[in-house]
Amino acid sequence: MKRWRDGRGRLVIHGGGDPVTVPLEIATSYRARTKGLLGRDSLDGALLLSPAGSIHTFRMRMPIDVAYLDRRLTVIAVRTMRPGLLGRPRLRSRHVLEAEAGAMAGWGLEAGTRVSVEAE
Repeated sequence: MKRWRDGRGRLVIHGGGDPVTVPLEIATSYRARTKGLLGRDSLDGALLLSPAGSIHTFRMRMPIDVAYLDRRLTVIAVRTMRPGLLGRPRLRSRHVLEAEAGAMAGWGLEAGTRVSVEAE
Protein backbone atom coordinates (compact mmCIF):
# COMPACT_ATOMS: atom_id res chain seq x y z
CA MET A 1 0.00 0.00 0.00
CA LYS A 2 1.13 3.56 -0.73
CA ARG A 3 2.34 5.59 2.26
CA TRP A 4 2.17 9.36 2.40
CA ARG A 5 2.21 11.96 5.18
CA ASP A 6 -0.27 14.74 5.89
CA GLY A 7 0.55 17.66 3.65
CA ARG A 8 0.28 18.95 0.11
CA GLY A 9 1.14 17.68 -3.32
CA ARG A 10 -0.23 17.19 -6.79
CA LEU A 11 -2.72 14.71 -8.20
CA VAL A 12 -1.89 13.66 -11.76
CA ILE A 13 -4.81 12.20 -13.72
CA HIS A 14 -3.75 9.89 -16.55
CA GLY A 15 -6.90 9.89 -18.67
CA GLY A 16 -7.38 9.67 -22.42
CA GLY A 17 -5.40 12.77 -23.42
CA ASP A 18 -2.64 14.76 -21.78
CA PRO A 19 -2.30 14.23 -18.02
CA VAL A 20 -4.23 16.71 -15.86
CA THR A 21 -2.50 18.02 -12.72
CA VAL A 22 -4.57 19.19 -9.75
CA PRO A 23 -3.51 20.69 -6.38
CA LEU A 24 -3.82 18.03 -3.67
CA GLU A 25 -4.13 17.94 0.10
CA ILE A 26 -3.09 14.64 1.66
CA ALA A 27 -4.74 13.40 4.88
CA THR A 28 -3.21 10.21 6.28
CA SER A 29 -3.35 10.68 10.06
CA TYR A 30 -6.50 9.74 11.92
CA ARG A 31 -7.03 13.37 12.93
CA ALA A 32 -6.63 14.76 9.38
CA ARG A 33 -8.87 12.05 7.86
CA THR A 34 -11.55 12.67 10.50
CA LYS A 35 -11.55 16.43 9.86
CA GLY A 36 -11.54 16.04 6.06
CA LEU A 37 -13.61 18.81 4.48
CA LEU A 38 -15.70 19.58 7.58
CA GLY A 39 -16.25 23.29 8.06
CA ARG A 40 -15.13 24.26 4.56
CA ASP A 41 -17.10 26.12 1.92
CA SER A 42 -14.74 25.30 -0.96
CA LEU A 43 -11.68 23.30 -1.95
CA ASP A 44 -8.97 24.19 -4.46
CA GLY A 45 -8.20 20.85 -6.09
CA ALA A 46 -8.71 17.57 -4.24
CA LEU A 47 -8.29 15.92 -0.85
CA LEU A 48 -6.81 12.41 -0.60
CA LEU A 49 -7.86 10.32 2.42
CA SER A 50 -5.58 7.34 2.97
CA PRO A 51 -6.26 4.71 4.05
CA ALA A 52 -10.03 4.95 3.49
CA GLY A 53 -12.72 2.66 2.12
CA SER A 54 -15.77 4.84 2.69
CA ILE A 55 -16.74 8.36 3.71
CA HIS A 56 -19.68 10.38 5.01
CA THR A 57 -20.84 13.91 4.35
CA PHE A 58 -22.45 14.63 7.74
CA ARG A 59 -21.97 18.30 8.78
CA MET A 60 -20.49 19.21 5.39
CA ARG A 61 -21.44 22.52 3.83
CA MET A 62 -21.20 21.57 0.15
CA PRO A 63 -21.89 18.64 -2.18
CA ILE A 64 -18.72 16.77 -3.16
CA ASP A 65 -17.42 14.37 -5.78
CA VAL A 66 -15.95 11.19 -4.29
CA ALA A 67 -13.59 8.82 -6.13
CA TYR A 68 -12.71 5.45 -4.61
CA LEU A 69 -9.21 4.22 -5.52
CA ASP A 70 -7.72 0.75 -5.31
CA ARG A 71 -4.16 0.01 -4.13
CA ARG A 72 -2.79 0.73 -7.63
CA LEU A 73 -4.50 4.15 -7.65
CA THR A 74 -7.04 3.13 -10.26
CA VAL A 75 -10.50 4.67 -9.85
CA ILE A 76 -13.10 2.07 -8.82
CA ALA A 77 -16.10 4.42 -8.77
CA VAL A 78 -16.98 8.12 -8.77
CA ARG A 79 -20.04 9.49 -6.98
CA THR A 80 -21.45 12.92 -6.18
CA MET A 81 -22.75 13.18 -2.63
CA ARG A 82 -24.79 15.93 -1.04
CA PRO A 83 -24.31 16.83 2.64
CA GLY A 84 -25.76 14.45 5.23
CA LEU A 85 -25.11 11.10 3.53
CA LEU A 86 -23.22 7.95 4.48
CA GLY A 87 -21.28 6.47 1.57
CA ARG A 88 -21.29 2.71 1.00
CA PRO A 89 -17.96 1.02 1.72
CA ARG A 90 -16.20 -0.12 -1.46
CA LEU A 91 -14.69 -3.59 -1.26
CA ARG A 92 -11.34 -2.91 -2.97
CA SER A 93 -11.04 0.75 -1.97
CA ARG A 94 -7.80 1.75 -0.24
CA HIS A 95 -7.92 5.53 -0.77
CA VAL A 96 -10.65 8.13 -1.31
CA LEU A 97 -10.41 11.40 -3.26
CA GLU A 98 -12.80 14.24 -2.49
CA ALA A 99 -13.39 17.40 -4.53
CA GLU A 100 -16.09 20.00 -5.09
CA ALA A 101 -19.11 18.58 -6.92
CA GLY A 102 -18.57 18.60 -10.68
CA ALA A 103 -14.78 18.95 -10.53
CA MET A 104 -13.92 15.32 -11.29
CA ALA A 105 -15.94 15.25 -14.50
CA GLY A 106 -14.05 18.35 -15.62
CA TRP A 107 -10.75 16.59 -14.95
CA GLY A 108 -11.82 13.48 -16.88
CA LEU A 109 -11.76 11.34 -13.72
CA GLU A 110 -13.99 8.28 -14.08
CA ALA A 111 -14.00 4.57 -13.25
CA GLY A 112 -10.92 2.90 -14.73
CA THR A 113 -8.79 6.09 -14.77
CA ARG A 114 -5.33 5.82 -13.23
CA VAL A 115 -3.94 8.60 -11.06
CA SER A 116 -0.61 9.27 -9.38
CA VAL A 117 0.27 11.32 -6.31
CA GLU A 118 3.30 13.58 -6.12
CA ALA A 119 3.83 14.59 -2.48
CA GLU A 120 5.72 17.82 -1.71
